Amino acid sequence: MTAPAYGLAAVDHVQLAAPPGSEDALRAFYADALGMTEIPKPPVLAARGGCWFAAGPVQLHLGIEKDFHPAKKAHPGLRVTGIVEYAARLEAHGVETTWDGDLPGHRRFHAHDPAGNRLEFLEPDADAA
Repeated sequence: MTAPAYGLAAVDHVQLAAPPGSEDALRAFYADALGMTEIPKPPVLAARGGCWFAAGPVQLHLGIEKDFHPAKKAHPGLRVTGIVEYAARLEAHGVETTWDGDLPGHRRFHAHDPAGNRLEFLEPDADAA
């Protein structure tokens, strides 16, 4: 059987929402605390506010939403290396981390950005391999 010439290939980016006027706090969190690089938005989209960030192939887009309310459960799961050191980096920037051992074969923690968006950071547990 021949494979189709179409289909999903990868996740291009994850879009999160944030309230108006939060861009400076988002930049401090995503660039300074998480170590991501802000990438330029196309001019027509930049006029809407918000900001975009990348780290390697990972892109997070923060869009402005007038009546923003952070989701309680929805979140991107971000794969990291050196998770203990990465959590310490966030904590050094004043970010609260909450460890969760409920995912077999992984070490993981959750944190929230300045807008209240929940983020999951995880790393496969080398001991489980």
